[in-house]
Amino acid sequence: MDVFEVMGTARAIRYLRADPVQPELVEKLIWAATRASSPGNSQQWGFVVVTDADKKARIGGAIADAFSGTFRDPGPDADRSVRLMLRGAKALAEGLATAPVLILVCGRMAYPRGNPDELMVWSACYPAAQNLIVAARGLGLGATFTTFQRRAEHVVRETLGIPDDVRMAALIPIGWPDRPHGPVNRRPVDEVIHWEAWQG
Repeated sequence: MDVFEVMGTARAIRYLRADPVQPELVEKLIWAATRASSPGNSQQWGFVVVTDADKKARIGGAIADAFSGTFRDPGPDADRSVRLMLRGAKALAEGLATAPVLILVCGRMAYPRGNPDELMVWSACYPAAQNLIVAARGLGLGATFTTFQRRAEHVVRETLGIPDDVRMAALIPIGWPDRPHGPVNRRPVDEVIHWEAWQG
């Protein structure tokens, strides 16, 4: 499978089997994540891999409580893809503790040296997170990008010992997919490309 097919089928996988994911595969994902670019090649990222059931239960429980009542069914007139996304997000938030692996993508306030800028943290962490998700698809694993940790930041920091000067960019559940990968639903290129200048 070439990289374009991987990207084109890296659908958000919100339903995961309970089967364990081998540590060497997790390390491959982190390797892929750290091939991303970062400002000044600062590489200020860090990746907290969580497989401990008690830690996942504590984090998952706090996130489920925080999202209680958030993902309401938009009704039968809503776009099918929106209904499926909301249903999947609700199931993921409520069942996060059952994901075999949680990867918290973090970044330290470290660049530029002497006057660190928070924007530099995000511009390092988000490409790394995307690399990780693409690599997961390439390995046949399921993954989806979330910022669930923002709704339970204190619990996540306390449970995982995240220092105050470290920003938490994304929480990515990883596992073997319970539903198949498939084409992503995106706008056509001719709707988003602007040659030479912005149009419309």
